[in-house]
Parts: sequence; structure tokens; C-alpha cells
Amino acid sequence: MKNENKLFPKALVQESLVQSFVKLNPRLMIKNPVMFMVELGTLVMLVVTAYTLFTGDTSQGSLAYNVIVLIVLFLTVLFANFAEAIAEARGKAQAESLRKTREETPAKLVSANGITTVSSAQLKKGDVFLCEPGDIIPADGEIVEGLASIDESAITGESAPVIREAGGDKSSVVGGTKVLSDRIKVRVSTEAGESFLDKMIALVEGASRQKTPNEIALTILLASFTLVFIIVCVTLKPFADYANTTITIAAFISLFVCLIPTTIGGLLSAIGIAGMDRALRANVITKSGKAVETAGDLDVLLLDKTGTITIGNRKATNFYATNGLSQQAFVELCALSSLSDETPEGKSIVELAGKEVVNKLSVKDATMVQFTAETRSSGIDLPNGTKVRKGAYDAIRQLAEKSGHSFPVETKERVEQISKDGGTPLVVALNGEVKGVIELQDIIKPGIQERFERLRRMGVKTVMVTGDNPLTAQYIAAKAGVDDFIAEAKPEDKMRYIKQEQQEGRLVAMMGDGTNDAPALAQADVGVAMNSGTQAAKEAGNMVDLDNDPTKLIEIVEIGKQLLMTRGTLTTFSIANDVAKYFAIVPALFIASIPALQGLNVMHLHSPESAILSAVIFNAIIIPILIPLALKGVAYRPIGASALLRRNLFVYGIGGIVAPFIGIKLIDMLMALFF
Repeated sequence: MKNENKLFPKALVQESLVQSFVKLNPRLMIKNPVMFMVELGTLVMLVVTAYTLFTGDTSQGSLAYNVIVLIVLFLTVLFANFAEAIAEARGKAQAESLRKTREETPAKLVSANGITTVSSAQLKKGDVFLCEPGDIIPADGEIVEGLASIDESAITGESAPVIREAGGDKSSVVGGTKVLSDRIKVRVSTEAGESFLDKMIALVEGASRQKTPNEIALTILLASFTLVFIIVCVTLKPFADYANTTITIAAFISLFVCLIPTTIGGLLSAIGIAGMDRALRANVITKSGKAVETAGDLDVLLLDKTGTITIGNRKATNFYATNGLSQQAFVELCALSSLSDETPEGKSIVELAGKEVVNKLSVKDATMVQFTAETRSSGIDLPNGTKVRKGAYDAIRQLAEKSGHSFPVETKERVEQISKDGGTPLVVALNGEVKGVIELQDIIKPGIQERFERLRRMGVKTVMVTGDNPLTAQYIAAKAGVDDFIAEAKPEDKMRYIKQEQQEGRLVAMMGDGTNDAPALAQADVGVAMNSGTQAAKEAGNMVDLDNDPTKLIEIVEIGKQLLMTRGTLTTFSIANDVAKYFAIVPALFIASIPALQGLNVMHLHSPESAILSAVIFNAIIIPILIPLALKGVAYRPIGASALLRRNLFVYGIGGIVAPFIGIKLIDMLMALFF
């Protein structure tokens, strides 16, 4: 997928511009104390300008001077809020999406008047609905009639279908699962708000992403610098009175806005959007810059097995003949039994057999036997009376016994070995006599072991999470090369593991694709959903991988580190910038009353008024000037933290000191024509 410069659609830009104009939001005191103080200063300047306009009192500066200062301050707020407004416009409501998913699932309601299609949100406890092959079960319930093969992978993480039937302990079905075969009637067993999906919504709403250490540190740093410069500006008043110098409110506000770290405060959102843009180029859609930043400091990665580490559908990997049957003859039997099987597993058997074998088979006038949950087998009946069946071990064993054939010990041992290795055995019989076994396995995505090793070298621990039994989970974990695994995991287990890691100070990423992954994706610091996953998973996470690549986190981590480097360099520039502006402006304020400060007036600014105005104009224009750098980012170089720090201090520290002296002087030369 190519980046077609759609990061800022026209409608979104227009909406964000409007948001920027009206956004004087006190909540920013918590989110961004710097920009809150700038907005507060702009509001005070608006009052001062209105006072000057209506009273004609120029003791706080001329009307023209105050209007110019107000306009520049307003532009500063606009530039700083623009990127943040865009970032907020891109956010989506996670829990609301889950509710939408629940409401939009159709249900075939069974009543005395027949079958009517309604929204699943209209179902009540006690209602009966019908499900046929391909239907999504709309609500939790109990099967009252029939049996069916059901795909519960989106809920449990287990890729193998399960059989659910009326009566007994296997009659319960969960909303959001899919019927693969047969038809069932289900009675709704839960009240509104008590279903599995409702529990997922509650877990998602209750999940909270902790602030990253870098974010906390920068917030404290910005707040500290803001507080320091508040004190500095306040203490200038007694110095001004002592020196018989008048400093207007406009000058105080302008000086304060110039001295606090406005630059980095205004660029934080632009840096976040830059990370989102670079992630988009890597085919990862992100919902916030914070998610990308957090990825740069990850410690633990949890990956759902089905559809994430594995392809999702089990595929045929081997044919094992028995009873002295030749391999070629057995392969032909396997292909013959699967010609009518439209499931991914059946198609994989035909594919493994090969076109050469399939093309030789003749099925003219043959009867195809479809898979059913009752027989747990499928196959073909040829015109000459030959019957070929393939199915589950116990189903074919019963078929063989009824036909008077014993189940070969060799085949039984092969079935046990396949199960031990985490696979699914399908036994093949010819006229009731067992002829061999087809091995189905979860297919590990190509190149995954090498990429997990790369993550390991980056200091990220990988943990596989699955609903499979411990034996299967251990086999897949070893084959994929992950560091650890969690077997038979429920949604609560994943949440518990993530919270435990977070409480120990680690940053956790979760990758998954099922509805059962939604709470964990919401709780994790970085939640990456596969694009092939359920809508619930994609909305609960804060990233969506369009390529369905579980090791895409490598690129995400590198993008996150680049984001952190960019923010670090611009923070260095901003702080150096603010310090330089202080020593450039303050001497000009007192030069007339304290001639001894002439030696510090290295810039030789024209007047206190032009000095203040030049500084506030420079402060406003430096933000949009640096936005391209914030969006492009600093090149990622794995050169070590100390070497990176020295480089940033040298390049951006010196640049941050020199730039204000040059910029303010040039603007002051222009202002001298008017003051």
C-alpha cells in the first residue's frame, strides 16, 4: 500500500482548522501545560486589547501594538493546536464500535408467524433463532434443536472447529461465533448487557493505557520549565519598579510565551502524527502518535496464535499410508475423499495431492458426501459401490468396527503422534477399512523464527497466547521460536498477564485478531490488531496491521525509536532556544534605565517594544518552520544512547542557541522601521 498523501484529507483539515480556532480548552492544563499557559496568555491579551480599544487608555501599550501582539499570540495557538486537532479527529471510540458490531449482526428469529430477520440487539432472553451454515451466531444461547460444527476461533483462539448439539454440556453457543455446517435452533440464554460481547465491552471500557515513562518525564520537564519562567517573569516586576522601567502587560505576556518551551509544546502533536504517517507507510494504521512512541520502548510482546503466528486455517502437511498400501494409492484416496470438501482443510488436501493426481481421478456419476457434525466425516460414493471416507479418529474407528475391520495399531500410534505434535489427524477409510492418516497442522507464517530472533536482540520478549491445550501450545511455541507461551488462555488471563507486567514497570504490546483478544488489546500499551481479524479486535487496539504480519512490530519499534529521537532532538532545540531568547530580550528591556547592561546587549535591539515584538513573532513562526522536521523525523541510527545524546546536544543544542539570535535580530531590523 502506497502512501498517497491522504494523511490530511481536505474535510479533516477543514474540521481541524475549526477545532484549532475554538480550542481554548482547560483540559490541556493536564495534557499539555505549556499550551494551556499560552492559551491563557492569549485570553488575557484579548482582554487587555479590548480594554485599550474601549477606554483609550494606552498605559498598557498602544492599541496597534496590543493588536499585533494579540494576533501573533493567536497564530501561535493556532499553529500549535492544528496538529493536535488533526490527531484527535482521527481517534475512534472502541467500545462504541463493539456495540455497533453487536447491533448489526442479523438474527433469524423463530416465532409462531414463521422466521423473520431482525437485529441481534432486538433479541430477548427466551427468544429462539435459527442458524445455518455461514451464519454468525447473533447471541449467547443454548441449542434446543440440531447439532452443528462451529468455528469459535474468534472467541476462544482455538482454530479447530467444535461440535455443539442440543442437550448435555455441549449445547452452549456464544454470540460472534460462526456456524460451519448443519443447522441449529438456539434459545437466547442471557439478558441484555450480560452476553459475552457485553462483557468484552465492559473490559474494553475498563481498560486503561498507562502513560509512558518518556511521556511522564517530558510532561514534568515542560511543567517545570513553565513554572520556572512564571517565577522569572513575575520577579521582573520589582526589578522594573526599582529601575524605574515600565513593563506593560503585553510585554509580560509576550516575554512569558517566548520563554516557556512553546516550540516543543506546539510540536508534540506534529511529532506524533509523523510517527503515524511513517507507520502508515509500513502498512500499519495507528490511532494515535502515543501508540507509536510507546512502541519504541516496549519490553514484552504478546501474540495470539491463530491468525497471528499461524496462517489461521489448518492445512494438510503429510499423508501416512498404512496396511501396506502404496503412498501413491493412498494419496489418490485422500484426494478422492476431498474433491467435494469446500473447507480450507479439504482444499489443502487436494492441493497437497497435486494436480497430476487430481487430473487422473474420475468422479463421473459419483455421490459427494458432505461433512456433517453428526458423522464428523466426509467423502465420496463411487458408482461401483466403493465408499471413501475421511474424518475424525473416533468417527472413522466406529465406522471400521461396524464394517468388521480392526483399527490398525500403526495408524493409532500415528494419530497419537500427530496430536502430540499439535496437529489434527484425519483418518481415511476405504469401504470401512482404515488406509492411513492425513496430518493437518497450523502453518507457521514464513520467516517468523528469524524475525522473532531479531525482536529478541532488540530486547523484546515474545509470548504466544492461545486457547489450545498446553501440549499443542508448547509445540507451536517451539516451532515459532517465541520465548514463552500461555495455553488455554481466556480473555481474563490475557488481561491479568498484561496488568502484571505493567505493574512491574514493563511496557507491553499485544497482537491479536479475535473478539477474545479485544480486552487485552485495549489494556496493552500497544495493541496491534490483524486486518484479517474481527472488527472488535481492530477497534479495541490502537494499531491495525494491514499485512497481517505478527513480526511487523519490528518496523513499529524502529518507527517508535525514531519518534523518540525526533522528540528528544526538538526538545533539546526548544530548551536551548528558550534560554537564548531570555538572554537576548531581557537586557533590551532594561538597557535604557540600566546602562551597565549595555555589555549584555549583544544583539543591539532597537527598543524594548521592538525586542518583545520580534521575540514573540520569532516564537510564532519557528513552530511552522520546524513542523517539516517533526513530520520527516530524525534518521534512526542504532548508535547507542550516549553517542546519540552527544550528537543531539551538539547539533540541536547549538542550533537552538544560535537561531533565536539571528531570527530575532532580523525581525527587529524590520520592526525598527515602525517603532
